Amino acid sequence: MTRRQLLSTAVSAPALFSTAKKLSADSKPVLGGAPTAFSLRMRAARQENKPFDILEHCHQLGLTGVETMLPSKDPAAIKAFRQKAEQLNLRVILNAPLPKSQVDVAAFDSAVQACKECGGIALHAAMTARRYEQFDNFPAFKKNFEQNQLSVSLAEPILRKHRIRLAVENHKGWRAAEQAAWMKRLGSEWVGVCLDFGNNIALCETPQETYELLAPFTIFTHIKDMGVQMYDEGFLLSEVVFGQGVVPLSQTVKMLHDKDPNMLFCLEMITRDPLKIPVFTDKYWATFDDTYSPLPGRDLAHVLELVRHNPPKAPLPQISGLSPAEQVKAEDDYNLKCIEYARQNLGF
Repeated sequence: MTRRQLLSTAVSAPALFSTAKKLSADSKPVLGGAPTAFSLRMRAARQENKPFDILEHCHQLGLTGVETMLPSKDPAAIKAFRQKAEQLNLRVILNAPLPKSQVDVAAFDSAVQACKECGGIALHAAMTARRYEQFDNFPAFKKNFEQNQLSVSLAEPILRKHRIRLAVENHKGWRAAEQAAWMKRLGSEWVGVCLDFGNNIALCETPQETYELLAPFTIFTHIKDMGVQMYDEGFLLSEVVFGQGVVPLSQTVKMLHDKDPNMLFCLEMITRDPLKIPVFTDKYWATFDDTYSPLPGRDLAHVLELVRHNPPKAPLPQISGLSPAEQVKAEDDYNLKCIEYARQNLGF
């Protein structure tokens, strides 16, 4: 399906600013775009010294939501951004740096105010890198996790003040049980989860297990399908075209939409080489602790069973060796196929 055909068949959802309360479980779920779905196109634009307008790009794809960076704190830029988002009927999720210490709180307060003025319906935070690559030992992981919790605790009063929610993504840093326990301890209606459909496979969770633990806290999602394949040190993990992977997309979308008809599902079909998840190496296990941060052997067994019983339906995406133009074309093609599948099979 071409981009023109997608636009002609897309149903334009009303902007959340005026009609959120009218949505019900009978309405269609809302499909948006995460910036990482367009990272190759963004990179190509930068290299050519051309602007990339993610609002316009999402609109051209027939999407009705977008996650992006806070554009500026300049009042004129904020006004222009909001006007454009409203004109394009885009619900907006914004990224703004969280405070690391008390000295950062005032700047965060200012950023949150700007996000509200931009028309943002929520904030997004991806606070970690891949745990098994970022850290070589458990104490380093623990220190980082404690800093993450401090940052969110410092942010929470500001979120409450401005009445805007923060969605903390499961970004291969914490297992779902750790993140869910953290959300329970925090106990704030203004802090929840950006549920990434596939990230926690890298931490030996099935998509269903991650959903069950994090769904109660989910504010919005990164929707994706994941392909898996064994390799000598573990397994490969890759975003794939919807319907070609191991994520139960239809079931997950329905349950989340029934839970919250206003929930935004942001497409995150990241086009890249497969990630290596080296579960057979000592380094992979270095950050886990049986008491503080356990990873039971049965969970590894469940994920290895998932991998072995679900070989790729098509070769996993690979961009090494492609020219920049070929990489952008591959990204465009994968995104279009995902959007078409979502329209035809997932109720969007």
